[in-house]
Formats: sequence, C-alpha cells, structure tokens
Amino acid sequence: MVDISDIITPDSIILDLKGCGSKRQVLQELSQHAAALVGSDPQRLLDALMERERLGTTGVGHGIAIPHARLGDLDRLVGIFARLDQAVDFEALDDQPSDLIFLLLAPSAADADSLRALARISRLLRDAALRQRLRQERDRHAVYRMLTQKSECHAA
Repeated sequence: MVDISDIITPDSIILDLKGCGSKRQVLQELSQHAAALVGSDPQRLLDALMERERLGTTGVGHGIAIPHARLGDLDRLVGIFARLDQAVDFEALDDQPSDLIFLLLAPSAADADSLRALARISRLLRDAALRQRLRQERDRHAVYRMLTQKSECHAA
C-alpha cells in the first residue's frame, strides 16, 4: 500500500506558486524544486514530464493536475504538492484550468507502486471539501496534515 506520507514532506509543499502562466512554466518551476529534493538535473526532470504530457494530459479536472514521470535513477516515489496563485490550462478533461498540482516522480521499475500512488492521489483530490480547504489554507504543515491524514482514510 502506498501512503501519501511516504511520498511528500512538509518541505515538498509549495503554497501560492507565482509567475507561472503556462503548463510548461509550472512544470519547469516544479522540476527545479524536485531536482533539489532528488539530486537530479532539473532539465532532465522537465523533459521527462513534458514527454509524459505529450502522451496525454495530466489535468484531471476540478482544478487538479497530477503530472508524473518515471526516472531510472530514483530509488523511491517522490511528490510535490503545489498550489498556484493563478490557475493555468493543463488541458483538463473538464476544460477548467488547474491550480492544485500534485507532481509525482517514480523509479522506472516501480510500475505497480506508481499506479497505486496515482490512484491514491486521484482519489484523495476527488474530495470537493478537501480541495476547498487546500485552496484556503495558509500553512504548509496544515496542508501536509490534510493530505496525509486524509490518505489514511482511503486505503488503496
């Protein structure tokens, strides 16, 4: 079972990410943050994320996007949760711009865990009341608790 608390930390939560007017800019900014967490090249992360986006949108609707990619040199699942100060077009299925972004990076060999993590994140963010609280909360530790406590209630 994949637990959100194994994927993110309070330090991997970014509230009110500014200056991103496009999906690419969001992914570029998040690649910088992720590179610092995993000790990787930000351009390589961005390339992997953009390649995944070319296969199909990761905008799932209700203002949520779950961009993700697999990288050969990772040894664990790594996530970043970001709230954008302005929603951007992630080409979501409901045509609504996304302002809540959960980036997931997975080791190349972690097929099952990666899919379970994506399903867990998707199920978690389907909760309209939680999305509303995530959009209003000002403290990243509180956001971390919301994301991780909620995940305990929804077994994969």
